[in-house]
Amino acid sequence: MTNNSELDALFQSLADPTRRAILARLAHGSASVTDLFAPFDMALPSFLQHLRKLEDGGLIETTKQGRVRTCTLRVGALAPARGWMEEQRLLWEGRHDRLEDYLATLLQGPDTDG
Repeated sequence: MTNNSELDALFQSLADPTRRAILARLAHGSASVTDLFAPFDMALPSFLQHLRKLEDGGLIETTKQGRVRTCTLRVGALAPARGWMEEQRLLWEGRHDRLEDYLATLLQGPDTDG
C-alpha cells in the first residue's frame, strides 16, 4: 500500500488543469521549459511553480544542460494512484456484492424454516 503523503502529492499535482496540460504535452516526449511554457498565458515564475509541483508529485524529472532545462515524464509515476484506485475498486465491489446478497435475502421474505 502506498503511503498517504505520496498519494497526496501525486493527486495535488494532477489537480490543476495547467499541470495536466503539461503532462499531456510531455506524453509526446521530453521538452524544454521554454517549449512547455510557450502556450501558456502566465508569468514564467508561476509556470515554474507548476513544474515544481509536478516534480514534487513525482510525475516529472528535469535535467539541465547548459542553460536549457528539459522536463521528462517519470516512467511508472502513476503506479501509486493506480494501486490505490484498484484497492478502492475491490473494496467497493465487495461492498456492492454484499449489499446485493443482502437485498436478495430480503426479497425472499421471512424464513419459514425456523
